[in-house]
Amino acid sequence: THPSLKTQNQIAKPTMSDTPELHTLSSPPNDGITSLTYLTPNLLASSSWDGCVRVHDTQSLDPKTVSAAQVPILSLARSSAAGNATSMDPIFMGCLDGSVRSFDVASSQWNTLGSHGAGCQAVVNSATIDGYAVLSAGWDSMLKCWDPRMKSEALSLKLPGKAFSMDAVGGTIVVATSGRKLCIYDCRRMGDVSLVQERDSSLKYQIRTVRLFPDSSGMAVGSIEGRVAVEYADEAAAAALGRKKYAFKCHRVGETIYPVNSIAFHPKYGTFATGGCDGSVVIWDGLNKKRISTLPKFPTSISALAFNHDGSQMAIASSYTFEEGERDHPRDE
Repeated sequence: THPSLKTQNQIAKPTMSDTPELHTLSSPPNDGITSLTYLTPNLLASSSWDGCVRVHDTQSLDPKTVSAAQVPILSLARSSAAGNATSMDPIFMGCLDGSVRSFDVASSQWNTLGSHGAGCQAVVNSATIDGYAVLSAGWDSMLKCWDPRMKSEALSLKLPGKAFSMDAVGGTIVVATSGRKLCIYDCRRMGDVSLVQERDSSLKYQIRTVRLFPDSSGMAVGSIEGRVAVEYADEAAAAALGRKKYAFKCHRVGETIYPVNSIAFHPKYGTFATGGCDGSVVIWDGLNKKRISTLPKFPTSISALAFNHDGSQMAIASSYTFEEGERDHPRDE
């Protein structure tokens, strides 16, 4: 199969009505796309089961860098905060063999920071007082903190189950694990990661993805049962503002229910996009509990979504996620 990436010049304003223009990037991955992250406003990194990391210029639509890790890559993280990144910043990634690696875009050099005892499902960059830390969460039920400067492990914490998804905003980290658990951590300094809260998700079925609000006051959680929950870190504080957690159905066609694979928040407006195995991308206003728009349907599953730092572009990975097992499927695009 030949999955492809599409970028979309879209600003997800609550008043948005026009259908954005789609552009397909050339030379896509040769296997399922697992993760997307913008390095700069117009440089998009992608990872794939083919073991390669690719950096595309979303203006020319051409690949700038293609390099192989020789093992399937499950997740990506840029090394700098949104808006401060440069094209030369390294990229961090979690791999199927459990390794946590960095790729230097400028020199095309690979380094290994360390490893999990099983696949590394998620990596994030967390801002700290003394710079930034890289955190990884794996199927070995471990959360690890890495010092990218020393290329060493700074801390290791036990999770309540296998990690399925993770996100970070500033020094706030949320990890979604098996058993429908959500763990919120605070990371203010390198190697100083403390558990703030562990709780059950309000969703009844396995979590597939979790993403923090841009101000980290809450999160959107997607499950395999075609539902998204909007939850708050401090429910009492949210209630004082007239906000309560809720869940809604999505990514359903008739009686068929599809998993929610990916969620991405617009960095300025706080609206968010969801991508599901039904091949659709939907834009939501979570605060006002409204659906803003639905993009034209893609021929196969949406495996990943990402906004650039100013929200002027959204990248969409249309790539079969094997929710129905090995079978013939539409060409990924």
